[in-house]
Amino acid sequence: MLKLAVFASGGGTNLQALIDACRSKAIGAEIKAVISNNSKAFALERAKKSGIDTFHISKKKYPDENKYVQAIKDVLARYNIDLIVLAGYMKLLPVDIVRNYYGRIINIHPALLPKYGGEGMYGLNVHKAVLQAGEKYSGATVHMVDERYDHGPILIQRRVPVLTNDTPETLAARVLEVEHKILPMAVSLFKK
Repeated sequence: MLKLAVFASGGGTNLQALIDACRSKAIGAEIKAVISNNSKAFALERAKKSGIDTFHISKKKYPDENKYVQAIKDVLARYNIDLIVLAGYMKLLPVDIVRNYYGRIINIHPALLPKYGGEGMYGLNVHKAVLQAGEKYSGATVHMVDERYDHGPILIQRRVPVLTNDTPETLAARVLEVEHKILPMAVSLFKK
């Protein structure tokens, strides 16, 4: 079984999609740890309800950069993590982590990268930008993680049409449905 660490900052619906895919054996993986930079993230509650170990690791909790990076490394080593999944994680991973796990970190993004990615492009900001640009399609992307926001080789993309009466919220809801499908698919591309 592939051992996963999932990083999430918010509600954790993509985490839930992974929990469900693991539980149903749709993917040959097990989530060993969930790490959040936000102590109030509902993703932590979802993980606890599923019996998954949770960790709050933030720069507020670990102001010293070396201790912050070491706290993340310790969790990853403790569970012998094979793949890191960024599922709504609102922080750039430390360079040291990216370099140590390069090729074994993926991210889900609510747009068709390389468009609408980068710093500040998260949540409704992405969908507002797509609508303001008059795009005919949006969608979701799972990509390999490197040292830049929303950069790195694309693994899977799926499109959704942008409807004439879309709001950022309605577009976000349709894109999120696609995210829930393609994130487990992307995890299944990796083998132990």
